Amino acid sequence: MSDDSKLRAARRLAGVIRRDVDAHFSLRLWDGSLEPLGASPKPGLALKIGSPGVLSSILHRPSLDRLIRHYAKGRIDVEGGSLLEIGEPLAFDRAYRRKFKKLGRGTLVRNLAPFFFAKGDHPDSTRDFGSDAEGEGRQEGDNKRFIQFHYDVGNDFYQLFLDPEMQYSCAHFPHWEATLEEAQVNKLDLICRKLRLKPGETMLDIGCGWGGLLCHAVQNYGVIGHGVTLSEEQMAFAQAKIERLGIADRVTLHLKDYREMTGRFDKISSVGMYEHIGIDNIPQYFQTVRGLLADGGLFMNHAISRGAKRKKRKFSSRPEQRALQKYIFPGGELDDIGHTVAEMEMAGFEVQDVEALRQHYQLTTRTWCERLYQRRAEAEALVGAETYRIWAAYLAGCSFAFQRGSARLYQTLASKSPKGASAVPPMRDDIYRR
Repeated sequence: MSDDSKLRAARRLAGVIRRDVDAHFSLRLWDGSLEPLGASPKPGLALKIGSPGVLSSILHRPSLDRLIRHYAKGRIDVEGGSLLEIGEPLAFDRAYRRKFKKLGRGTLVRNLAPFFFAKGDHPDSTRDFGSDAEGEGRQEGDNKRFIQFHYDVGNDFYQLFLDPEMQYSCAHFPHWEATLEEAQVNKLDLICRKLRLKPGETMLDIGCGWGGLLCHAVQNYGVIGHGVTLSEEQMAFAQAKIERLGIADRVTLHLKDYREMTGRFDKISSVGMYEHIGIDNIPQYFQTVRGLLADGGLFMNHAISRGAKRKKRKFSSRPEQRALQKYIFPGGELDDIGHTVAEMEMAGFEVQDVEALRQHYQLTTRTWCERLYQRRAEAEALVGAETYRIWAAYLAGCSFAFQRGSARLYQTLASKSPKGASAVPPMRDDIYRR
């Protein structure tokens, strides 16, 4: 088939979408021409198709993985905006989404016939973890490989879109107009208040990241901090920060698996680490944490969650989860909050409080995505265009998932024993009324 016939076919389909859907963006074809997909699309906002072979490739084998690989290589791109601007109306406007669905396979076949019989562009392999990204049968040393794949992309890259405290987890917005910086400090303080930290207590932060929570707790609550991480990049950054703040005598960092930790700690936090351990390892995780927690201590688990399913099956069966594991979080699996609470109780914890922060994480990830787009040139200079694109798609996808409710986030506070008096007061005024 000639390129002219393919251009005519693409323009016919654009006309159908313009008539039946009235989309909010345009289509930039490989010859540079612009086809509006609605009566008044947003000026300048366009989905760019780099070659006719991209459409053939996707039509031959439609999959999220193939879309990601073409996007990562720049064969699909967004002009005049971001994936957020293209995707949000499609994700959240049901009537709008139904119009696209009504186009149907028959419409696609009739209008895109030249692409079905043409050779597609090969979706070249991109930065991915490989065949064991789901962590099946993971070995003792796998957790370190999984963590380093994600976090050791470079501290400078994360600094482009995170706050000064380098918090790579859900912020807590005191009001929806608050800045990310305000919300992240508020989150740090919220965790410290929930743990009822007191001067002189020992605190262990499992998966301590760049050290933001530990430094906040030591400086503002007077605890003796201990952090454990598997990321060498994060460890170096956190150690330099601790020394710069003059608190090296009150903070100890450990580059090791949390299961190798020994001793007892008055308070334990785990923020954004639970998602990495794998569903099969949850019992061991909670048993290990309980063994490290002093009698009368408190444990706060902050984790992304999914909705409960009627049928017990691994979340990784979903295409978006497989893509997340392959390109971003190898070995990761999301638990549902009901199962998390049950496992905590079976390990001997008493659950004191569970707080949902889904909307807070939707706004957090959206803000990260916007900031990364704004600093695209710097990001590409640091990690390359391909890695930048994967992260941009990942952050946009996370924002959509939290907005739709397919991903949630909970902070769960637990005490070590269900017997006798607990370590929390009868009221919760100390957490929110300050």
